[in-house]
Amino acid sequence: MQNSPQDFRKKLLGRQGEELTARYLKKHGYKILERNFSTPFGEADLIALKKGTYCFVEVKTRTKEEYGLPSEAVDARKRERYRKIAWFYCNMLREEVPCRFDVASVLDGQLEYFEGAFI
Repeated sequence: MQNSPQDFRKKLLGRQGEELTARYLKKHGYKILERNFSTPFGEADLIALKKGTYCFVEVKTRTKEEYGLPSEAVDARKRERYRKIAWFYCNMLREEVPCRFDVASVLDGQLEYFEGAFI
């Protein structure tokens, strides 16, 4: 079964939000380590490094505030998934590293970035 045009638009919108966030991170001194990093627990949109801290970034993108702010969509289930992704990534590195969970909220092309959005 093929993806619907709506699915394609959502993926394209998500990629645009991820690209905007990656540019923001680079501009603010982050090094992008991974994009769309896939694990058995799910996918991390971006993994970046700044001053020795690994930042696992969930990017939420919307065109309207109709269903709330994009950042509000990072619920408890999503946060737990990101914790497992970070655990998986650190095990892959075979070292303990400082980690942080950030959220990028993109609404109608405008980015709001939350460092340490959850623990």
